[in-house]
Amino acid sequence: NRKLRVVVLLSLFLDGQAQVLLKQRQVSITSKKMTRISIDCIAEGISNFQYVYIHWYRHLHSRAPERILRIGRGSVSYDDNSYKNKYSSVNKGTNTCTFTINDVNANDEGTYYCAYWHFHRTSRCQAACTETCLCPEGQ
Repeated sequence: NRKLRVVVLLSLFLDGQAQVLLKQRQVSITSKKMTRISIDCIAEGISNFQYVYIHWYRHLHSRAPERILRIGRGSVSYDDNSYKNKYSSVNKGTNTCTFTINDVNANDEGTYYCAYWHFHRTSRCQAACTETCLCPEGQ
């Protein structure tokens, strides 16, 4: 009866004017009882949320981090077509992006990142990211 635990950590970057913050809720799952997990990325400080891109990355053990997909402006773009059955993402409301992992198994253990950045013509940058660790219970 192997259990998986999701731990939420937070990173924050600021531009010179407005604070942008991405948050994820803590979630616990048992792999034998649940076949999928959804992670909410909640944005604060982004006034035009439906028009920006949210990027989802994963960092699996002993591999380099890689982007899975980006979502924005009404569409999802996958970095690899093989990800379409395993991962999905939708924007909900005015500030929440939900990322779903299907058929959760031990190979999915790792760190999943929600990220946003926006570069202004005046060389100012807004960026934020947050991470969720999907790992065996007890680690």
